[in-house]
Amino acid sequence: MKKRKIRKLIVSCDGGAASGKTTGAKMISKKYNLKFLSSGMLYRYASYLILKNKPKNVINFLNKKFKKLNLNKVSKINLNTQTISEHTSLIAKVKKIRKILKNFQLKFSKINNRCIIEGRDISTEILPFSDVKFYFICDLNNASKRRFKDLKKINKNVKLSEVKKSIKIRNNRDKKRKHSPLLKHRDALEIHTGKLNKKQMIVKMSKHIDQTMNLKYVNWAEATKYQYKI
Repeated sequence: MKKRKIRKLIVSCDGGAASGKTTGAKMISKKYNLKFLSSGMLYRYASYLILKNKPKNVINFLNKKFKKLNLNKVSKINLNTQTISEHTSLIAKVKKIRKILKNFQLKFSKINNRCIIEGRDISTEILPFSDVKFYFICDLNNASKRRFKDLKKINKNVKLSEVKKSIKIRNNRDKKRKHSPLLKHRDALEIHTGKLNKKQMIVKMSKHIDQTMNLKYVNWAEATKYQYKI
C-alpha cells in the first residue's frame, strides 16, 4: 500500500486569561497529532527565571536561557502562582523580551510543521501564516471560576474576588499594550467557551480545521485518517 504524505498543519490559538485556549489547543493537539506549545508557559517561565535569579541584565540572561531551553523540564515546574502571573503581565509589555520569545516560537514552528501554539498574539504577530486560527472568548465570571478552581489546588487561601480582579486587569493590560496587543485576527474563528462543553468545543474546532484544510489540499480528510483517531 502506498504511504500517504503527512500534511503540514500549523494552528494558532489566541484569547484572554482563562478563556479555555489551552484546553482547546491540547485537545486538538492530541486529536491531530500536533506538537503543542503554550506561549503563556514561556512567559511564565521567563518570569520564574527573573524572580528566582534576579539577573543584572535581564535581556542577555533570557537570551542565553531560551537558546538552550528544554520544554520537558519547564513543564515540570509549577508556574501557576499568583506572583508569577502578575509579574508575567508586566514583562509581556517589554519589546525585547517579546522578541526573544517570538524567535523561540518561530523556531518551534519551523522544526515542527505540524504544531499548535496558543497565546495572546499568535495569529496576529507570531504565526500570521498559520493554516487555521482560533480566538477564544469567555465571560469574566466563568473565566474567574475556571482559574480559581485551578489555583485552589495550589493555594487554599486564594479568593475568587482576587482572581476575578487579576484576570480583568491582565486582559485590559494585554489589549491596551503598545507591542503585540491581544487582538482577534480577521481569519480567526471565535470559540465561546462559556457556552460550550469540551466535546462541543473539539467538534466545532475540528470541523473548522477540516473545512479549511480541504480547501487547501485535495483529499485532506482521507489523508488525515492515518494521523488521528476519528
